[in-house]
Formats: sequence, structure tokens, C-alpha cells
Amino acid sequence: QVQLVESGGGLVQTGDSLRLSCVVSGGTFTDLGLAWFRQAPGKVPEFVVGIRRNIGTVDVADSVRDRATIAKDNAKNTVYLQMERLKPEDTAVYYCAASMFTLNSATTRQTRYYKYRGEGTQVTVSS
Repeated sequence: QVQLVESGGGLVQTGDSLRLSCVVSGGTFTDLGLAWFRQAPGKVPEFVVGIRRNIGTVDVADSVRDRATIAKDNAKNTVYLQMERLKPEDTAVYYCAASMFTLNSATTRQTRYYKYRGEGTQVTVSS
């Protein structure tokens, strides 16, 4: 059973940067596809950025292009989300998710292909 625990959220100002962390346990870290999603109140989960299993290709949502970066630390079983120039519309619960599938640019953005996910961490961007 893969478990994911996020941290690093909080209240920030518009234009600030933030780094979220997700520690993964219970699986073979290097075999997993990993992604960050976010969910604002009353909205469906939104793909932010992901790194695909095996090939390591990174996919980024258009809404955060040039502002979001994903990175893995295999020694720490941790995946990071670095967000720059935060905006109020970035306010959401951010959670990481893990997939055992070999995904493509379309499927990597869909929550149904991720069997495991964390509880999330709240990010609030004030104007």
C-alpha cells in the first residue's frame, strides 16, 4: 500500500513562491508515476504537473506553465512542487498522487489513473 503525505502549504501573498513536499512510502518510489493535483472549493480536481513512470517525461498544465516545477529526490522518496509568482486563483488544496500505469500526455492528467493520493495541503494566496 502506497502512502503519500504532503506538507509545505500555508498562507502566502500574491507573487510569492512556495515549495510543497510529498513523502512517499510503501512502494518502490522509482517505479511510480507522480503528479500534483489541486482542488479549489466547489471545483473538480485539476492536474498541475506530473512526471511519468519509466520515461520521466514531465507534463505541466497550461494554467501554471512557467510557474510550476516538479522534482523527485529518489534518496528521500520525496516529490516536490515548486510554484512561482502565485496568484489568488492558485488557492486550493494541493495533493500528490501516484500511479503504477505508464501514462501518456492525456492520461497523465486524469485522476482515475492514480490509485494512490495523499490528504493534501492547503495553499491560500491572498491578494
